[in-house]
Amino acid sequence: MPRMATKTEEGAEAVTEARTDGTTAEAGTAEQREERAAERRTAGEGAAEAEEAEEAAEAAEAAEAAEAVKAVKAGTRDGDDTAPSGVGQGAGAVVSAALGLVSLSGGWIGTLAGAREQLVGQLRTSTSASVATQLKEVYGDSWHTTALWAGLFALAALVTGVVVLARSAFTAPGRPKAAWSRSVAWAGVSLGVIGLLLAVLKYSDALLGLPSAG
Repeated sequence: MPRMATKTEEGAEAVTEARTDGTTAEAGTAEQREERAAERRTAGEGAAEAEEAEEAAEAAEAAEAAEAVKAVKAGTRDGDDTAPSGVGQGAGAVVSAALGLVSLSGGWIGTLAGAREQLVGQLRTSTSASVATQLKEVYGDSWHTTALWAGLFALAALVTGVVVLARSAFTAPGRPKAAWSRSVAWAGVSLGVIGLLLAVLKYSDALLGLPSAG
């Protein structure tokens, strides 16, 4: 009987140990499952945060690109608004200076007009006319015609230069002003004044008048 009791006790202890081991194993498995679930949740949250950060970065880049495009368009519009002013003033200044130079040299138009007037004077003047009349009709009128065309070029240079200077003076403060255009415009105005003065003196015979016939 004692042996049977001992065996029974040993069997009960074995069963108890087996149950304890099974409970411990199940507890360990549950803990492992919870840890894995926690890791998965953490990984999911990290992935979501990474996606949100990536989306935020993409949105910021898109906003910066949009702002850059707007800035470029605004700069283009500003350039379109200001470019004609600067280009027009520079072109007008160059034209004024060129007309001033032409007024001093007479230009091919003045030379051609003078030669034509000389030819007309030769055709109209008879050989029996006096020397004073021949000089006036053949040379005097030709020189006056040349001086007239030179005066017209000088007047055009003067007016163009004054317009460029006035437009530059009344240009809006926000628009750029080219210093060289003002300098060239002043040169055109100066040449125009000199050319106009010489043309008036030549047309009135105060400068290089006709020689006397006597």
